[in-house]
Amino acid sequence: MGLSAVVDPIPALARHHLALREARLPFQEIKARSRAVAPARDVIGALLRSGCGVIPELQGLTSVDARGNGIQEVASGYEEEGAHLIACHSEPQRFLGALATMVQVRAAVSVPVMARGLFFDPYQIHEARVFGADVIPLHVKYLDEYRLAALADRAESLGMTALAEVRTPEEAGRALDAGLRVLGINTSDRFTGAADKELFAEIAAGLPESALCVGLAGVEDSADLLSYAANGADAVVVGRVVSQGPGSRGSLRALTAAGQHPACAARRGGEGFAEGVENTGAPSH
Repeated sequence: MGLSAVVDPIPALARHHLALREARLPFQEIKARSRAVAPARDVIGALLRSGCGVIPELQGLTSVDARGNGIQEVASGYEEEGAHLIACHSEPQRFLGALATMVQVRAAVSVPVMARGLFFDPYQIHEARVFGADVIPLHVKYLDEYRLAALADRAESLGMTALAEVRTPEEAGRALDAGLRVLGINTSDRFTGAADKELFAEIAAGLPESALCVGLAGVEDSADLLSYAANGADAVVVGRVVSQGPGSRGSLRALTAAGQHPACAARRGGEGFAEGVENTGAPSH
């Protein structure tokens, strides 16, 4: 076996930061705490709401909007403007994320909270639940099928939802084979950030009706949202465009209105997804 076949795909820095956190708070303690917090919110119900849902993304513990509002005020405003979920970056190494952001956001809103980051270890899932996450991403690129299924089961045992983050049709197939039914499609270029909308459509077209599909990149205005919805998105994540201010082309209110407009394509999920969930049984606690 060549060296390339055994190289650990998880960045060393991510493993280092995890080891530091686990040294401060051992696994058994974080596990116990994760089972003592308030129940996770209904992510599936939020994604199955009418229209194409909008998930605004907060980046950084000290994020403020153009009017100087802090994270809780911004998050509360997002909910008032129709957000179905709110996403928070949890990694300090990228986007100035912080687990504490989720605590603040969860206290300010009633919608589910989505963690954004690189999850590869059971410790992180219990940790995210303690800090208020209701849904966590699993990057299929970095996980074999066994680890992917095991981490998804771990999340579901806590009442959370696991979202498989995929970048290719092959990764989407692996996620489905591992039993995941909520897929986030991220076709952004790692260097330019530009999203490949044709690739999104190709991946989404290959998903079964029992799956829910979230667009993770490439939505900058209402036209983008309508295009993603027409190609199978049940919801989309939006970033900096939602901070442009009221009335701007990319404002959150404009995006959520587009997601509820009669011209917005009907979602692909629904009864088929609900039946799939029912057939798999309720998660154990």
